[in-house]
Amino acid sequence: MDYTGPVWVNSALPLIDVQQDFLDGGALAIPGTTAVLPRLAELVAAYRAAGRPEVRIVRLSEPGSSDVDLPRRAAVEAGLSLAAPGTPGSQLAPAVLGERLAELDPEPLLAGKPRYLDGSQNEAVLSKPRWGAFHRTGLEQLLRDRGVDTMVVAGCDLPNCPRATLFEAGMRDLRTVLVTDAVSRTSDERIADLAAIR
Repeated sequence: MDYTGPVWVNSALPLIDVQQDFLDGGALAIPGTTAVLPRLAELVAAYRAAGRPEVRIVRLSEPGSSDVDLPRRAAVEAGLSLAAPGTPGSQLAPAVLGERLAELDPEPLLAGKPRYLDGSQNEAVLSKPRWGAFHRTGLEQLLRDRGVDTMVVAGCDLPNCPRATLFEAGMRDLRTVLVTDAVSRTSDERIADLAAIR
């Protein structure tokens, strides 16, 4: 029995932190994120055409709050506006919306409730307070309710949030695939390191 290979018909596409503040010119531009937007748009279109679940995982950090990962906590507590709720920088990049519309309503997202793009029940948005997409979110239940056993991960900043999400998924017995040409800050060394997980 193969417990690790992807089961495409049972897969979902989580896109991690593809928000305006992390694109070129944003408050915390992550190198390479803008460059992978065309590939992310292709993935969105393919999953939409297949009728498979998609989840946009976002970061919302209220300036002055302590509810943020430790490396950024002091700056956010001091008032740094980084994907601050309700700001243009917190909004999803248009490439990951396709033709759908989304103005992220921060209140329900910060309360841990999924939102859905443009009336879709297949394209959710969840907010995470830390690196991993499962931390204090309803992601696991959302996936289980849809019969998902394979996560196809893409998005922003491989060394941080996508990598944490891959580990969290593995701890929940979910199969994982990283779309290496649709995630920023990849390198041969980082990909080899992930491939060596046993």
